[in-house]
Amino acid sequence: MMKNINTNGLGKRDSFYLDENSNDSSLPYTEVVLIVDDEENQRNSLKQVIDSEGYEVLVCGSAKEALKMLDSGVIDLLLLDLNMPDISGLDVMKYIRTQQIDTTVIVVSGETTFEAAEKSLKYGAYDYIGKPYSIDGMLNALKNAFKKRQLEHENQAMQLRLLKSENLHRYIVNKSPDIVYMLDEEGCFTFVNDRLEKTLGYSKQDVLGKHYTTIIHPDDLEMARYSFNERRTGKRASFNVELRLKCHETKPEVKYFESQMLPITVSSFGIYNSQDNDNTFIGTYGVARDITDKKESERIIYFQAYHDTLTRLPNRALLKDRLEQSIALAKRNKNKLSVMFLDLDRFKNVNDTLGHLVGDKLLQSVALRLNKCIRECDTLSRIGGDEFTILLPEIHSRSDSEFVANKIIEALKMPFDLDGEEIFITTSIGIAHYPDDGDSIESLLKHADIAMYAVKNKAKDGYKFYNDTMHEELSASFSLEYDLRRAMTNKQFSIHYQPQIDAFKNKIVSVEALIRWTHPSHGMVQPSEFIPLCEETGLILPIGDWILDRVCRDLKHWRESGVLIPKVAVNMSARQFEHPEIVNKIQAALKKHDISGDMLEIEITENVLMEDMDTVVSVLGRLSALGISIAVDDFGTGYSSLNYLQKLPIDTLKIDQSFVQQMESNQGAYSIVKAIIEMAKGLKLQIISEGVEEISQFELLKSLGCRNMQGFLFGRPVSMAAITALLGEAKISEDNGVPALLFS
Repeated sequence: MMKNINTNGLGKRDSFYLDENSNDSSLPYTEVVLIVDDEENQRNSLKQVIDSEGYEVLVCGSAKEALKMLDSGVIDLLLLDLNMPDISGLDVMKYIRTQQIDTTVIVVSGETTFEAAEKSLKYGAYDYIGKPYSIDGMLNALKNAFKKRQLEHENQAMQLRLLKSENLHRYIVNKSPDIVYMLDEEGCFTFVNDRLEKTLGYSKQDVLGKHYTTIIHPDDLEMARYSFNERRTGKRASFNVELRLKCHETKPEVKYFESQMLPITVSSFGIYNSQDNDNTFIGTYGVARDITDKKESERIIYFQAYHDTLTRLPNRALLKDRLEQSIALAKRNKNKLSVMFLDLDRFKNVNDTLGHLVGDKLLQSVALRLNKCIRECDTLSRIGGDEFTILLPEIHSRSDSEFVANKIIEALKMPFDLDGEEIFITTSIGIAHYPDDGDSIESLLKHADIAMYAVKNKAKDGYKFYNDTMHEELSASFSLEYDLRRAMTNKQFSIHYQPQIDAFKNKIVSVEALIRWTHPSHGMVQPSEFIPLCEETGLILPIGDWILDRVCRDLKHWRESGVLIPKVAVNMSARQFEHPEIVNKIQAALKKHDISGDMLEIEITENVLMEDMDTVVSVLGRLSALGISIAVDDFGTGYSSLNYLQKLPIDTLKIDQSFVQQMESNQGAYSIVKAIIEMAKGLKLQIISEGVEEISQFELLKSLGCRNMQGFLFGRPVSMAAITALLGEAKISEDNGVPALLFS
C-alpha cells in the first residue's frame, strides 16, 4: 500500500519514530519508487528488478507525467533519466527543490560525462548511475538512498523529541547516526553523543572538556576555526562545511565529514539563562555527518571521467589537459617536450585468437611495463584500443626521447605470460618534438600519429621522429589507394607462380599463385605495399575473386595443353574467408572453367581459423567436400590452440620462413621447426617449409624429414609463360612424373 503524507510534512514513518510505545521494528508502509524513462523497455526491465526487492514501483514515460505524480507527495525515490523528450531531468530536479518535495533522486542516464554527473549532483541528485549499469549496483544505490532517507527522517523525529523533553532529546541524539556535539564559548566540548566513539573511537571522557582541535586534522584547522567559532544563527549559519576529523589510535584512518554548525543563542532556541537574559553567546551546537561514501563516489566519478577504466591510466581528456599545461610551461621557460604515440603491432591477432579477455589482460600488462620506462613527471595515457600516448615534459634534446623509445621497445620484447599463454608483442612509436614539430596540442598529437604510421607502414617494431616528408608519404599512400582502385579496370594485375618441390624426389609437386601489380609509372609494386591497403579498403574482395578466376583459367589452359600441374595454392585473406558467399564463389569459378576441386589448394592463416570456429568448420567442410585441400600458411606465428588441427579438415602446414631462415643460428627457431615437422607426421599432415634460400637450409630441413619446400633456392615467382615453359616438358601420362628441378 502507498504511504500517506501528514499535513505537518511528516510521513507515517516519521510518526512511527515518534511513537514511544511502538515495538514493531518493521516499517508501516512500503517505499514507493517512481521510474521515469522515455524508453519503455528500459523502465519495464528496471521495474521487474526493483519489484523483486519488495518496493512499490510506479513507472511513467514523460517528465510532465512525473511532475503530477510527485505533486501527490507519495513518491519516496525517483529514478530519473536526464534526456527526456518534453522536460529535461534537470528541470524535474529544479521543480522538486523549488516545491520542497520530499523525494530522493537517483539519476540513471546514458550520458556518462563528468559534467553531467557533476551537474546532476549540484541540482540535488543523491547518486548518478551511468547506463549500462549492474543490477547489484542499482539495488545497492536504492538501499543506500532509502537508508539515507530513513536517517533523515530519524533526525527530523529527533528534533521533535527535543521539544518534548531533555531526556528524550538525549536518547534520540545518542541514537543518531551522526555525531552530535556542543561546545562552550571557549570551543571546548560540553556534550557529545555515543556516535563519536563508534565513528572516531574516542570515548566521551576523551573529549569532554577538551578543545575541538583535539579531533581536527591539522590541515583543516583554519577551516575548523571558521566553522566551530561560528556565532551566526538561522540561514546565515555555516552549513555543509567539509572537514577531516582525526580518528583515535584504535581507528587510524582519516574520514571525511560534512559538518553542520549551528551556534546556540538563548533567543533562537528558547534556551536562556534565567539570571542573565541578555542573549550572551554561550556556545555552539553542531552535527557531523560521515560522508566517506559520498567522497568515494565523487572520487570514482572524477576518476572515470579522466582515466581509462581498464588500465587506470589517464585518458585523452586528461592527456590534453596536461599537455596544455606542459606547452604553457615550455613556452614560458623556453624548454622542450616530446609526445610519443604508441600502437601495439598485431594486437588484433591476440584478440582474434585468444579472446578479448586475454587482450585486456595484455593491455594491462603493457601499461605496467610502460610505466616503468618513464619518469614520475611524465604522463602515460591510453587513448583507445591498443594505442598509448606518452608526454615527456622538460627534456633537453631528441636523444632523451630516443632513450625512452629504446627502453620501451626493449621492455616489450620480453614475453608476456597470460593464463599460461606466452605472448610476444612489439610496438610502433611515433615521436613529435616541441617546438620543432608543432606548438599546439593538435599539431603535436597529429604529427606523432603520422610518425607512428610511418613506422607501421614500414617494418613495425621501432620508432621514428616526425618530419615534413612524412606528409608527402601520407599523400603518396592516398595516391596509391587511388591507383589501386583503377588497377583492376586498367588490367595492371598479373599472376606469378612459385614452385613447391619434393626434396626427396627432386621434383615440383605444386605451385603457389602470387599476385603482382605493374604500376604504369612506378613499375612493379611489391605485394607488401599494396596487399595491406587492399585489406584496409576492402578491395581484397574483388581482387581475390579475380585471382581465383585467373588461376582456374590457367589451370584449364595447362590441362588442355597437356602440362601436368598437380595443384595450385591460392592465398585467401580473412575478409575473403569471412564472406558469406565464399564457397559459392569458389564453386562457381571451378564450374566456369571446368576444373575439379582437387587441382586447387586454399591457403589461410591461423588467425582466420580462430575467428569463429562454427563458421570455420562449416566453410572448410564444404570446401573439402569439393575436393579442395586446405593449407595453414605462416604456421607457428599465431597464438591459436593446436586443438583445431584435429577438428578441422586441414591437409598441409606451411612453416613460416622466419623460423626457416633463423633455424641455423637460433636454437629456438630450430626446435620449433623440428617440433612442427614431428607433429605433422603424427597427425598425418603435409609440411611445406617456406623461404628456403640456402643449400644448408635445404639439407637441414631434409635431415629433419621435411619433404616439401618453397623458396628462392628453387625458383622465384615467375610469369604464367615462364612457369609453363618450366613445366612444358612434363606431358600427362600414366607413368610420367612431374619435371625435375635443375639444381644440385
